[in-house]
This record gives sequence, C-alpha cells and structure tokens, in this order.
Amino acid sequence: MRPTRSRTRGGAAGATAATALATLLAVPAAGTADAAEPERLVIDLGTDTGAFHGGAAGSLYGVYGDGVPSRNLIEGMRLRTVSTKAQDGPQHPGADALEMLPPFVDSGGKDVYIYMTDIYRGFPYQWPGADGPARLADFQEKIEKQVAQVKTMGAYKDHVVYVPFNEPEGNMFGTGEWSYDKVSWLNDPQHFFAAWKDTYRLIKGLDPTARIAGPNTSVLYDQIKGFLRYAKAHDVVPDVMTWHELSSPATVRTSVATYRQWEKEIGVGPLPVNVNEYGHNYHLSVPGQVVQWVSAIEESKIDADLAYWNIDGNLNDSAVEANKGNGQWWLFHAYGQMSGHTVEVTAPHPNQQYTLQGVATLDEDKRQSRALFGGQRGAADVVFRNVDPALFGPTVRATVQEIPWTGQVGDSAQPLRLSDRDVTVGADGSVTLPMTGMNEMSAYQVILSPGGNGGEPAAPSVGWRRTYEAEDATYTGRGYSRNGPEGTPSDVGRFATSGAYNVGGLRTGSDGVLAFDVDVPEDGTYDLSVFANSHNLHDLVREQGPTNVFLRVDGKDPRELRLPLGYKWVVWGHTDTTVDLTAGTHRITLAARDPELGVTKGDAIIDKIDLALRDEHVTAPAIYEAEYASLSGTRPDYRRPGASGPGTVPLAKGDSATFWVYAPRDGEATVSVDHLGGGRAELSLNGERLDVPEVGGPRKGTDRVPVFLSGGVNKITVTGTARELALDRLRVASSTGSLTTRVYQAEDGTVTGAARVTDAYTFASNGKAVTGIGDGRANALTFDVVAERPGRHALTIRYSNAEQAPATHYNPDPIARHADLSVNGGPARRILFPTTFHFNNFWDLTVPVTLEKGTNRLTFTAEELPDFDGDTYNQYDQRSPYAPVIDRIGVTPLTAG
Repeated sequence: MRPTRSRTRGGAAGATAATALATLLAVPAAGTADAAEPERLVIDLGTDTGAFHGGAAGSLYGVYGDGVPSRNLIEGMRLRTVSTKAQDGPQHPGADALEMLPPFVDSGGKDVYIYMTDIYRGFPYQWPGADGPARLADFQEKIEKQVAQVKTMGAYKDHVVYVPFNEPEGNMFGTGEWSYDKVSWLNDPQHFFAAWKDTYRLIKGLDPTARIAGPNTSVLYDQIKGFLRYAKAHDVVPDVMTWHELSSPATVRTSVATYRQWEKEIGVGPLPVNVNEYGHNYHLSVPGQVVQWVSAIEESKIDADLAYWNIDGNLNDSAVEANKGNGQWWLFHAYGQMSGHTVEVTAPHPNQQYTLQGVATLDEDKRQSRALFGGQRGAADVVFRNVDPALFGPTVRATVQEIPWTGQVGDSAQPLRLSDRDVTVGADGSVTLPMTGMNEMSAYQVILSPGGNGGEPAAPSVGWRRTYEAEDATYTGRGYSRNGPEGTPSDVGRFATSGAYNVGGLRTGSDGVLAFDVDVPEDGTYDLSVFANSHNLHDLVREQGPTNVFLRVDGKDPRELRLPLGYKWVVWGHTDTTVDLTAGTHRITLAARDPELGVTKGDAIIDKIDLALRDEHVTAPAIYEAEYASLSGTRPDYRRPGASGPGTVPLAKGDSATFWVYAPRDGEATVSVDHLGGGRAELSLNGERLDVPEVGGPRKGTDRVPVFLSGGVNKITVTGTARELALDRLRVASSTGSLTTRVYQAEDGTVTGAARVTDAYTFASNGKAVTGIGDGRANALTFDVVAERPGRHALTIRYSNAEQAPATHYNPDPIARHADLSVNGGPARRILFPTTFHFNNFWDLTVPVTLEKGTNRLTFTAEELPDFDGDTYNQYDQRSPYAPVIDRIGVTPLTAG
C-alpha cells in the first residue's frame, strides 16, 4: 500500500517561479501514476543511531564579548563549543577567552577551546627567538601565564580546553620563515613531537585537571596516526582530538571513520573529537548548505566549529547586529531544539554535497519527531517510516516550516510556517510529505506529533511570494555591470548569491535605472525586500555610508531607500519596505537619480528583490506552540481537547516552557498567552521576571501582556506557580498604546570634556549626534530622563560605530566599542556595541535599566580596558577607549503598569 501523502510547497528558487502554497494535505486518488516519482528522503523512526549530540553548533571566534552577540543569540542557538584566542592575544580584536567565557557558559555553552598560539601576532605566528628552541621557550613562558590566568576563573575553569598548537604543519613546525627549523613535521616529526610532549606535561603540571586538545592540523593527515602512537607511548594523548575540515560534509564522515579506526588499531580512546573549523564562505549563512554539514557532523557524533572567514563576534555569519539572527541562526536554533535520539536518514544521494541531505530525531518522552533537511531545488518526498502507533496514534500532526536564506547581514524572522495538518498514518506505518517548489538555499523543518485531538490547524504564515533576480531585470543608463558567477560548488571561497549573479551600476555620478517587471495576483499591500550590498571601505561608500537609491512603482510615488552595508563586497543584507499594487503587471525601479528626491551617493550591487503579499497570513500574530517550546520539568500532553495545535504543556509549580520569540524592531508588542486553565504561571523576559499579574486561571482563556521586545530574538519563559496550568501557545504581535516611550536627543543632553555635538553624520536623527565620549571618564554624555513609575525599563540607544583595527590577513577586524553606563551615580555597567560598518550608519541597541520614579540621571563614559592582569594595554589599537557615536536614547517601561 502506498503511504499516506500530504503536499507542501516551499519557497521559489527561480526568478519567475511563484510560490503559492498548497496548504492542503491531500491524499492522491487511487491509481495515480508514479512515472515521474520525485526523489525521496527517508527517515526511519525505528532505527536509533545514538543520543542527539548537537555538536555542529560550534563557533571559531564567534563570540566577541558579553553582548556581542547577545546572550539570547548564544543560548537560542544552543552554541555548544567556541574556539577563540588566548586572553589578550593580538591576533584579532575581541574574542578574548576569559572575557567571553562567563557569558558563554552562563548562556548554556559547554567548552571554550583556547588557541594558545593566538597570543602572537600574524599568521603564520610571529613568535620571537633566534632559533627554534628559543622560540619554543618564549611560547612556553606565555603558556604558563595563560594557565595561571585560567586558574583564577573559579568554576568557569572547568569549561576550558587548551589548544597548544594550531595548524602546526603550516606554522610553528612548518617550512616558513616563522617555523621552528623550516622543516615540516609531516616529513620529520621529531621536534613537533617533543614540543607536544613537553608542552602537554607543562600544562598538566600546572593544572592536573586541565584538558588539552590537539594536534589541530588543517587536515586529518595520515601522519596523525604516528602522532597518536607517539602520544600513547609517552602518555601525552590529547583529551580531545582536533583537526579542521575545510573540505566537504562527505569528508567529515570519512575522516571521522578513518580516525576511529586508527584509535582501535593503536589502542587509545575513543576520544571526544572537535573539528574546530568547518565550512566555506559559499556555505556560511545559507541554511540549505549548512544543513548538509550539520547532517554529517551529527551523524558522526562529534563537536565542530564554524570556520572564521570574516568578522568575529557574529557567530560566523549567523548574528546580525547584536541581537538578531539570519536564516543560518534560525537553522541552528531548530537544530538545538532537537532532543531524544537521532534516527536513520537515507538521502536520495547519500553523502553527496549539494544534494538533498538531512538529520532527524525521535524523542519518545515528548512523543515528537523533528527533521531538518535541505540543499535541493524543486520537489522531493520526505518519507517517515515506522511511525510507532504507541507514540503517535493513527494520526500525526505534521508542521512544516521553511528557513530561508536572508543574507550574511540580513535579519530573519522566525521560520515560515508552510503547512500544519493532521495526516493519517498509512497501514505500513509510513507518512509521506511531498515537498514542491523547494529552494536549494533554504532549509526545511518537519515536526511530527500525535494528531487527532481536534485542534484547529494553523494557517500558513506566508501566502503569495515571488523572487525577481537583478540580472534578469532591465538596466538603462551608464555604469552597468553583471557580476558573477559568485560562489559556486567549484568556487567555495566566494559568497553565496541568489542566482549566482548580481548587478552593479547604481553609484555616485550614475544615471542608471534597474527595472523589475512584476506580476501580482491581487490588489493589496506587498512587502518588498531589496537584497543589496555596499562595501563599507570602498572609496565611494566611505563618504556617506549607506548607499541611497530611489524607488518608484510605475514611475510614481518616489521614495528613498538606504541599502545595507557589509564588511566586504557580496555580503548580502536586505532593505525592506511596502508597496501598494493592483492585480496585474507593474514596473518597480531602483534608480541612482530622482527628479524630486536627489542623487545616489555611494556604490551598491543588487542581488534580487522579493515580493510577498501582506495579507492575513502575514499580519496575523506569530504563533509559538507550547509543545514545540524548550521544556523543563514537563512534557507535552496530547490528550486535552480544545488545544490550538497538537497538544498542551502542563506546568506544575516550577515547570517551565521557554519560547524564542522574534520582534522586527525594538518596541512594544502584545504577548497573548493562550491556555486551557487549571493553574497559574509567571512570565520572564530575557531572563528577568516580569512585574505583571500571573497568567492562567481555572478555565480556558487568553491573557494579553504588553511588553517591550528587543529587535531580533527574545526569550520568554512561562513558569508554573500554582496547581497545573495547561499552556496552549503564545501569540505575539507588534502593538502600540500600552507602553509610552520618551525619546531624548543626544544633542539635548549635557556633554563634558572632549565629548561634543556634531553635525557630521547626516543620517543621525535631526542631523546631530554626540561623539568623543570616552578616552577618560571626564569625557561624558549625560541625560536626565523621566520615569512615570519605578522599576525596570528598556533603554534603547541609537548609535554608530565604525572603528576598525589594522588586520594581518583576510579577516576584517572591526572593533566593538563600549560605553560605561551609570544610573543615578551608581556603579557603571559596561555595554558592548558591535560595528555598524560606518559612523553614518545608525542601529538600535536595547539594554534593561532600573529607574526611580521621576527624574533619573544616565551618564555615558568610556575608557580603554587594560589586559587581564590590569597593568598593560593592547599595543595594536584593538581595544577602543571610546564609546560609540550616540544619536539619541529612548526610555520605555518593560511592561504596562
């Protein structure tokens, strides 16, 4: 018997492919021909492949310091491991091991791998000394200091893993100018082996509980087998085996299998493995590419860290600004929500990159299966086999979501809900979900739960949408360039680009017009996203910052758009607006001149535009089902009638459900807590208990709570307080009218010392901002702000920061400036501000503060942070003494009084 089928359409892949969603889960009529069967991704829920590990959620240099990225992004991504530089190392700004260690661990992180070699400048490492022994002696002195510093960290020390050498075959024990003796250890290992032994024993002698990782080569060389033999013979076997896989997911599987065979032959281990660099520019930020790596890493049950090709502190092109995630972040969030054990997944082209691949889990306690997959354009069947009737019953609820690509610096909302339906399990225990219209740059998630409880299926969260590639648009005027192909499977060092090409020409002095001919199905308001990029250090971009272009629809209604900046060319973000269109064809133009509005300053490239009908699918509150949340002390209940989705979550006293909620911008939102009654619960936001009445009650109902949400990702936890509340879901929507924001312009504050008001930044509100804050506490900006009631408030700071340190190689090295904020003369709190890529590009950053009723004094100062021991300072201008440029602040109660 053919398994029960349901049909779900994904996002469009081509320039003209529509993405109307087929939301009905239909069973094909008997006798349907199977001549053109799509490929099949088969998920066997009956074959357990081991406990879920979560090891692919690792990062090299992804955490700059506390707040860059936010703790919400770290915890919500389930970041497991981070490899980073030695404390006070001059390799890059920020990412100092002992500064990012506490916020990482406090946000659920497991281990910080300290690259001890990054105490030196340059790559290859520039370690001083007249010869190899002298250089090694200098390094070992620095190792002693590093271990002594780690030992001051209390319980955090237990989360440290030392990495004494990094890519030794190309650095300290390679053939270059800065090597030990210009002989590669791959040819003659004696000096490296001896250095490993002596350094291993040095660290263990200083701290017998220390964990040491190595050899940390760039490839799993055959010579590592000899390294293992030597390490065993001298009792210096690493506690964690590390190497890099700048290769492919297929090589990950092969390398891990090869290494495990060596362990058996030599008689060591099995050791934990951390592949502490994986992926390329072409893959990073692209959910449909990264999910293929995730599949291989999870299948191998190892830890692995995303490679560091670009800027630090953004989770390897996962984080946007301080608290927003792109599509890659939401992929890892979905991956981190998996639980239970993995199950066998058979891809149509097993272990072959750039094809459909996936990973899946089954959690018997939660009675839930999750699958993540992607990498293929078009259609495929996702087949679940051995759907246990004891767990799921005769019917499953299948929720299908898409995680689209939104660019390296493009914010992403929560995954799109494509379909949510009950499906009858076939007589053979299978369920088939035919996916059509998939985009190879997207990843997809399916969640299976018991069905049949009568819960109303949720509508899709997106309706009509279409993509139009810039290279297919019509360009008139001077300066046109068709750029590409960009990143491809044969050129993975370049960045991913929709359609592989992009268009240039809209720049200072240009008269270019890029025209997109679009066809829409009905009258209405449409969301328009322009995927674009300007390199922040390009000559034409330096003057103004964000490149401005001019939008018209059918030659009318002109408006100015500011396009995204990036740290390099072909680093995509998106500028979003809305357009009102009637059914039929229209011409949308982006121009470098407008007779009413002015001219372009800068230089931009355009990748594509996306159009989406802003209908009731889009404008409805976002839905977060409790049974899909992160649960503590409880599990879903699928037996309660009246739930919106497949079930509810019973919250007895102390039990909790945590939701990761998206907000498009900093501001007021209404959180609707739907429940079936039975008890009460309290709410917390981003780790802080909200001063609002408890939600719940004896009967079914909805409690609406106005709160201030930070733009991007917010953590909302519902914790039971009395009896047992049957929590159904959260619904979240932007709102106005309950929370009052008071805005204070920086130029109206009080400046002291060298701080001054400037009109140099045209995109500051009112054209003015304050610069020169810092380099000593005397250089300050002070606001007197009014609070109508005492308690916790959101302080939203509009700022800019473009400070960048000189780099030694391919990584741009922007600096996260800081401000020391004092409230009413109290102790200062240090706030980190990530780069905005230009001082004329302003972002919002919100932090909570406690205010008294009436007037409160807020003072911003800054001074350079010394090195860890407090008596020296960075000599490469990698720690700024300055606060960012401040444009204005807004003060809003966290909740309604």
